[in-house]
Amino acid sequence: MSMQPPDFDRELHPSEAYRLAWLHLEQREPERAIELLDPALETEPESVSLRTLRAWAYFQSARLQRAESDLLELVERCPTDVWARFALGRVLERQSRYAEALPHLRLAAVMSGDAEHETGVLRVERRLAETRGTYSDLR
Repeated sequence: MSMQPPDFDRELHPSEAYRLAWLHLEQREPERAIELLDPALETEPESVSLRTLRAWAYFQSARLQRAESDLLELVERCPTDVWARFALGRVLERQSRYAEALPHLRLAAVMSGDAEHETGVLRVERRLAETRGTYSDLR
């Protein structure tokens, strides 16, 4: 799919920024998505959809601390947001912060019943056990 680059001389409506950012993420261009989402979030700082998309872009670009910040805000606003909960667990896991990741991954797995989420729990439990040398700290 060919996409025209946005005109950066004009400010995009947040909904247009969201649409274009989504396309950039599908094309594995997270930095371009972030360039669109930052100004949109300045316009609409309470937008959950814009913040969610930016967290995904940060995650894709391995800007994990920024992804963590957005995801913490999303989880604080809506503790039952399964995607944000799982993504936060993955961000913490990628930073080797297994003990912090595990509760988020467990909650996502319980709320969703998704096999990928359950696999994430098992993976982090194993890594945590390897770093601590025991499973007793997991309970």
